[in-house]
Amino acid sequence: MKRIDAIIRPSRLPFVREALEELGYGGMTVAEVKGHGKQRGITEQWRGREYKVEYLSKAWVLVVVNDQDLQKVVNAIVENARTGEIGDGKIFISDVIDVIRVRTNERGSAAV
Repeated sequence: MKRIDAIIRPSRLPFVREALEELGYGGMTVAEVKGHGKQRGITEQWRGREYKVEYLSKAWVLVVVNDQDLQKVVNAIVENARTGEIGDGKIFISDVIDVIRVRTNERGSAAV
């Protein structure tokens, strides 16, 4: 199993969620986060003055998938999160040793 952590624009979250549900991965964890990448934030103007916004709002999506579904899930996230502009986000993939469903004590793929 693989863990996918996707940091995306909040405005793209509904599209990513819908795409993941279509693939059978409706269970996910989502959180509002703030951060920046190489661009180190953005500069905005308000009432004629410039100010720097260092940490931009993002959505963090966590989903655990079976190994055979990894590439199609990643492709769905990329296709639905991409705007083509700086700040579209990042995807991190890591191995999952085990999953346990607390309610039933199911383990492994059955718990995903």
